[in-house]
Amino acid sequence: QVQLVESGGGSVQAGGSLRLSCGATGSTSTTNRMGWFRQAPGKEREGVAVRYTYSGVIEYADSVKGRFTISQDNAKNTLYLQMNSLNPEYTAMYYCAAAKTPPTWSWSALLPSDFDYWGQGTQVTVSS
Repeated sequence: QVQLVESGGGSVQAGGSLRLSCGATGSTSTTNRMGWFRQAPGKEREGVAVRYTYSGVIEYADSVKGRFTISQDNAKNTLYLQMNSLNPEYTAMYYCAAAKTPPTWSWSALLPSDFDYWGQGTQVTVSS
């Protein structure tokens, strides 16, 4: 089992930045990859960014390329999401997640259904 706890969310004005953190405990060595997801009210949960645990390969959703950066501190078992140039479109609950197995489909490593462990979420609100 893997336990995930997100932090770092909050309110920020458009154009500002936030850094989200995800602390992982438990059987973290068994994870294939870890990533960030978001869910806005009334919308489906969608993938934001993912990092393969051992290779370091990263995949971003097209909507955040050039604005978000995913990284990991292996010594601390902590996953980060640096979010820059924020606008209200990014307002959502952000979740950290971990997958035990490779992607089901070759065209996406960020399908929520592929992930086995989830944090409780941290709210990000961007005001204009």
